[in-house]
Amino acid sequence: MPGLGLDARAWSGVLTRLAGLGTVVPLPAMGRPADAGADLRVEAQAARLIDLLPAECDLVLVGHSASCSVVVEAARHTRVVRGLVLVGPTTDPAAATWPRMAVQWLRTASHERLWEVSVLTPQYRATGVASMVRGMDQMRRYRTDVGLAAPSPPTRIVRGAYDRIAPERWCADLAEASAASVTVVPGAGHMVPLTHPQAVVDAVHSLADPVPPAR
Repeated sequence: MPGLGLDARAWSGVLTRLAGLGTVVPLPAMGRPADAGADLRVEAQAARLIDLLPAECDLVLVGHSASCSVVVEAARHTRVVRGLVLVGPTTDPAAATWPRMAVQWLRTASHERLWEVSVLTPQYRATGVASMVRGMDQMRRYRTDVGLAAPSPPTRIVRGAYDRIAPERWCADLAEASAASVTVVPGAGHMVPLTHPQAVVDAVHSLADPVPPAR
């Protein structure tokens, strides 16, 4: 699932390496604009995701940033999920206010690549700033750590070494809540699926074995 304001273009490197074994599921504010009045709470987004999943299949759900909370909530209400990969997970309760989120974003942005601007800007424009703001305003209230503390499938957490949106302390808390492993990607910021797709693919393979290796 793409993060807030993003779409399948942010996952092109991951999809190529998965060689047809993965797909991107867009939702309002995450891959497509949100209609006026759309319910953007995590619980509502998770219900939309579940409606799009096959009825009988062992799936690895992969979330990035704000969509991590959605896949965590979805996994609580369906039995077709065999594993979760959370890349740069958000909703750190220590940064639930807009000013604190802004500080996290600014501290992380300086470690991203300049070329990302040309890839991300069209996606943000397509989703729309209003949809993104509404989406984040709802999602920031969700406690991803509490969701993971409930019985959950095997989980892998992936974060960039310079990611302040998903800081080390927060990811350690999530790992403790779910007995998950944490992979730190050297040199990466928050946009790991775009800049370091193989790290995401490796996490998927660790849960979906046997899976053919990436080419």
